[in-house]
Amino acid sequence: MAAEQPSSGAVETGADEVDELVEAWNRERADLDLAPVEVFSRISRLARLLDLARREAFTAQEIEPYEFDVLAALRRTGTPYRLSPGQLLRETMVTSGTMTNRIDRLSERGLVERSPDPHDRRGVLVGLTTAGKRTVDAAFESLIASERELLAELSASERGQLTGLLKRLMRPLR
Repeated sequence: MAAEQPSSGAVETGADEVDELVEAWNRERADLDLAPVEVFSRISRLARLLDLARREAFTAQEIEPYEFDVLAALRRTGTPYRLSPGQLLRETMVTSGTMTNRIDRLSERGLVERSPDPHDRRGVLVGLTTAGKRTVDAAFESLIASERELLAELSASERGQLTGLLKRLMRPLR
């Protein structure tokens, strides 16, 4: 069974490595519908490339992607850029031990600081420092520029269509 061509109206010219692996699987397992491989192999490869681009975008600020995630979660909250460790856990979807290590590391570097929670005597808030705010803003600007460059091949309409399709694809996975 030959793999189906995309029916979106957008036609990609030229074969890529996924086409080659699908062709090889088709020779070996012609009984299987390989349409999912055509989609998810490209998504997987794109994710790896995006991870590399993301790391490169953060290099100038000397932060790791996981550090950016914490700093960005704080920055998105708005002034005074503070969250409890529990709120940071929900924002970044990591374990409490992992979050503690991340906060410790960012605190040692002067990018975040802990302070008592004024509404909970036992609680702590994690907040961006001025240096943390500068760092996350510069890293985010670099990331946006990098991602804009990666999307340059697509028109605004195609980007909108891709966004909608990806949302739809992710819906059942939530």
